[in-house]
Amino acid sequence: MKPTLLILAAGMGNRYGGLKQVDPMGPSGETLMEYGIYDAIKAGFKKAVFLFRDNIVEAFEQNYKNLQDHIEVEYAFQEVNPEIIYAGKKIEYPEREKPWGTAHAVLSAADAIQDPFAVINADDFYGPSAYQAMIEYLKLSDSLQQKYAIVGYPIEKTLSPFGTVSRAILEINGHQSLKKVVERTKIKETGGVVNYYENDHQIAIPQGTLVSTNFWGFTPAIFEELSQQFSEFANQNGENLKSEFYIPFAVNNLLESQTAAVEVLTCQDNWMGVTYKEDKPGVTQQISSFIGQGIYPDNLWK
Repeated sequence: MKPTLLILAAGMGNRYGGLKQVDPMGPSGETLMEYGIYDAIKAGFKKAVFLFRDNIVEAFEQNYKNLQDHIEVEYAFQEVNPEIIYAGKKIEYPEREKPWGTAHAVLSAADAIQDPFAVINADDFYGPSAYQAMIEYLKLSDSLQQKYAIVGYPIEKTLSPFGTVSRAILEINGHQSLKKVVERTKIKETGGVVNYYENDHQIAIPQGTLVSTNFWGFTPAIFEELSQQFSEFANQNGENLKSEFYIPFAVNNLLESQTAAVEVLTCQDNWMGVTYKEDKPGVTQQISSFIGQGIYPDNLWK
């Protein structure tokens, strides 16, 4: 088995004001994605698949040309206007300019993945223990089974002081199995209380509530399910040119139909991200602290 890391790097970075995927955060110009790859290699991942839009591949190749010295690398691409077949007929939305979302991104990498795999965002920092927990789960996975995993983080450790964020709240049963994923938007901490806004109402989220920051573990069995769901989603929502087929939406469908089970993994490290440009100084300072503690070298690939 070749445990694989699928890195979603097709985001447009609208709130950040640029491509976060290639923005340097470490002292030798490392990006958050590189710290994730470094942690994944140490945990035991053997292959990395990068999911792009065409227009950022050149920037990536210029910055990461030496990665293949450390891990097997393959590329996949998320098309804005992919071929969509529904009920035996081809449907098209030629005016669409926005990618179809994270679940479609995973589906777009199907040809490059043959083994159990993890999914991460290119612009998030998950911490070494998250990769260790995930690799231990994936090593016990059967490629044909629909048993999946997600790393959960306490909500208060995934926020930005510079604006609101969206998070998927994890509803869990008593056996650390995922019961439901509920997407919440406009989440912000004010006066020590974390709230989200819905229909102009402010609703509190309890401290310690676990949320998804898009660190999933799947087997190749997920691809057939995503293919079927995406065709149905596109048929029902395609006229809305900003509609997106998200991983939590697809997973919820599987949970509701009892088609799949998802185990919730926890880790000891803090999540970090750069939702807004103002988040960057705090992230770079924290990385410097990790280097001072000996967790990372000054230059990851030297």
